[in-house]
Amino acid sequence: MALLLAAGKGRRFGSDKRQAQLSDGQTLLAASVSNAQAQFAEVWVVIGADDDPQALGLPASVQLARAPRGSDGMGASLAAGIQALAGSAAEAVAVLLGDMPWIASATLARLQQAAGAEVIVMPQYQGQRGHPVLFGRHFWQALGQATGDQGGRHVLHDNPAACQRVKVDDPGVLRDVDTPDDLSPP
Repeated sequence: MALLLAAGKGRRFGSDKRQAQLSDGQTLLAASVSNAQAQFAEVWVVIGADDDPQALGLPASVQLARAPRGSDGMGASLAAGIQALAGSAAEAVAVLLGDMPWIASATLARLQQAAGAEVIVMPQYQGQRGHPVLFGRHFWQALGQATGDQGGRHVLHDNPAACQRVKVDDPGVLRDVDTPDDLSPP
């Protein structure tokens, strides 16, 4: 299962970056969702309380979670998303960011293979930890308490023995969009 965080509008970008156009004509958010759907059977997207899913170009095939305080930071979005998954039987969830559409499908598949209820799996490219992070169900309660802009970092910090880094040859695990210049091919 995938949980894509997209409740923030990207203040540093200068406008709602979720609707920014990529070179292939897709919006940033639509490309990120499409990438997740290609690998995960179930995809949830966390959006703000007032967001219009149709205006954001979200397909009807995704599940929606609302983050009433999504503007408070990634932690609030993550908590809202995890709380929406409470009834799920999934063993793990891949937490993806709505501004990272360039993660290779092979990378997502490799990370899924390493996932489990008691582990936290993350990609590593050229020595740097990237996204997505796959959290086993054991850690969901702590994620549901996330606040601020740190997302799940506190869970990583508190559970180092559960963290597994998977080396990948995929710069997409590090590449996000913060400014309009980031939309250009590398």
